[in-house]
Amino acid sequence: MSVAFDPSLAAKIEKCGIIAVLIIDRVDDAVPLARALLAGGVNVMELTLRTPAAIDALKAITAEVPEMVAGVGTVLTPAQAKLAKESGAAFAVAPGFNPRVLDAAREQDISFAPGVLTPTDIELAVEGGCKLLKLFPAEPSGGLKYLKAVAAPYAHLGLKYIPLGGLNSANMGSYIADPLVAALGGSWLAPKDLIKAGKWDEITRLAKESTEIIASTPRS
Repeated sequence: MSVAFDPSLAAKIEKCGIIAVLIIDRVDDAVPLARALLAGGVNVMELTLRTPAAIDALKAITAEVPEMVAGVGTVLTPAQAKLAKESGAAFAVAPGFNPRVLDAAREQDISFAPGVLTPTDIELAVEGGCKLLKLFPAEPSGGLKYLKAVAAPYAHLGLKYIPLGGLNSANMGSYIADPLVAALGGSWLAPKDLIKAGKWDEITRLAKESTEIIASTPRS
């Protein structure tokens, strides 16, 4: 079994350029939220396992909005990696590097991206067979300048990164233009207050704003 991303899935994520990172408290919000993001051009989402509603929200989306690529994030334990696979997640993402979670993802044969921040994290992830890595937290750690520095010794390995943390429509352009970046983690696309208020049009607007920036930015 491999923990590498399925090539077609990785290509779809890179084509979209942004993964909507979401915290859902109510299952009833899942389907309209997915449809609002799709209307704005975002077809990849990461449902964070921070609420009791997350797994049922995932199941609702995969059943009713199959055109949305729905994965799960904040995967902190081997049990959650197994749950992600059993619940139909397209992929799983972690905020950090945990070798036990990596092993579980391999056993479950689910596409998995560990979180990295240091050279040690990157080397352990590479040793575990991962080439798509989540850089977290991106902006607080030094932003794109830091990513370029920490990634430099591994440039010959063909690694790609998904920065998340502190990104927004104002600074995303420089990230998405860099060849190190496969896609961005977009936690600003659907803030909890907009989800709670059911402001789907506003979420569509934010998604469209970001996808237009990606479409107008030359990518290597």
